[in-house]
Amino acid sequence: MKKRLERALLAATVAIMAVAVSVAGPAQAEDQVAMLSSFASNMEVGAGTSTPIGYARFCEANPGDCGNGNHRGGKVALSEANFAQLAKVNDEVNTRVQPLTDMEHFGEVERWTYPDDGYGDCEDYVLEKRRVLIGLGWPAETLLITVVRDHKGDGHSVLTVITDRGDLVLDNQELRIQLWHETGYRFVKRQAQGRPDQWVSLGDVLAPATVGRN
Repeated sequence: MKKRLERALLAATVAIMAVAVSVAGPAQAEDQVAMLSSFASNMEVGAGTSTPIGYARFCEANPGDCGNGNHRGGKVALSEANFAQLAKVNDEVNTRVQPLTDMEHFGEVERWTYPDDGYGDCEDYVLEKRRVLIGLGWPAETLLITVVRDHKGDGHSVLTVITDRGDLVLDNQELRIQLWHETGYRFVKRQAQGRPDQWVSLGDVLAPATVGRN
């Protein structure tokens, strides 16, 4: 059964990624197939930690998009169909939203908001992807805003999707959807599953002051 599922996912992913080859290139498409063909572990989470100030202010402005949640965990059963949808949303938002720092955009160091005017920085991409996917029926408790340190050591935000094939990362700095351990990022904290207003540590205890430089 496991081998049949793996073969089916491989075949479907080749078809999905054929559309993206012209953008990402054949080598990256092959990497994407390899990623889906491996069964990876989910991240281990630690104790509760502080909520990013940007998220707290976002919730003050958008109380209907925050709240206590359903207090459940769970994983998405990844299939070729829902992965294709995930990739489509990731590509669409990354293309539609143009990068602009909060200082350039609002004259503020940090503001988390939906990029409804077509501009935003990393956390705005994340908020938009999360909003679109929830609207398409994805369980909110599997779509977690995550704070990392990127390859330069700067604060950055990505969307983590909890699946039965490992935690996937949707990122505005990377064309491909990657498994979390393939990103090269240092994971700091993320929303707690089923409790979106609570945050848990992911190991790198030195949290960045801001996460919206890119």
